[in-house]
Amino acid sequence: MPTLKPLELGCIFWAQNNKSALEQIQALKALGLHCAQLGCSGEYRIEGKASEWKAACEAENFTLLAVVAAYDGEDYADIPTVERTVGFIPPATREVREARTLALSDFARDIGIPVFACHVGFVPHDKSNENYIAVQAMVRRICDHCAGNGQFFHLETGQEPAEVLLDFLTDTAKPNLAINFDPANMILYGTSDPVDAMEVLKGHIRSVHVKDGEWPAGPGQLGAEKPLGQGSVGMPRYIAKLKEIGYSGPLVIEREGTTPEVWTENIQGAIALLNTLV
Repeated sequence: MPTLKPLELGCIFWAQNNKSALEQIQALKALGLHCAQLGCSGEYRIEGKASEWKAACEAENFTLLAVVAAYDGEDYADIPTVERTVGFIPPATREVREARTLALSDFARDIGIPVFACHVGFVPHDKSNENYIAVQAMVRRICDHCAGNGQFFHLETGQEPAEVLLDFLTDTAKPNLAINFDPANMILYGTSDPVDAMEVLKGHIRSVHVKDGEWPAGPGQLGAEKPLGQGSVGMPRYIAKLKEIGYSGPLVIEREGTTPEVWTENIQGAIALLNTLV
């Protein structure tokens, strides 16, 4: 795998069943990128695919930084829907999502990817809440499985305030549990100013997304994601804070909810903007 420079630009993309691994990686390299996070939706079939992804990475001298999971049945329509459907909080889907998570960790191991990441859902503020207890136990089991694969488990930010997430991390007390920090999610969910949140969580941030968005228009709503530089994160301030806290890992651009053509255009625009800041 190539040696990545500090603050190397990358992106997150979602694996497609109808395209080869090589084709997907070559499309990212055509954008000038040399690393990415591999998103795996619930629909993506991983069986027998690890060797294909590993060979494609070797052929293209490309680094896959993490496998990022999304699960069948998740819905991001608004905050109450997210609370009911996303991550490990819904009891009805917990068992099947844990099995999928462990399978994705093994898939990542077989490719040589050192990180598994996902949203665990809205972590309850009350540690006596039955969902807090059950999800914490599940996260500990996943951490142990990831540790056996030589991996970290990164929780993505946004669905709870930084202080709640920090408390969950310290209370769960697993050495391979860390944070994939997403500044726009803090805004989209209306939870925290992203730079203030980084100060709270800085000791646990091992990977980051670079994404932009606007604050929610009203209670229960989600904010709107925007092309990089067109939202409320403030990219110069965000990059400056990353440097201040000593983060030197990849800057993983994320853009959701667009057509493939708009996605490519927005990634190109993000690369151009970040090159002026980094």
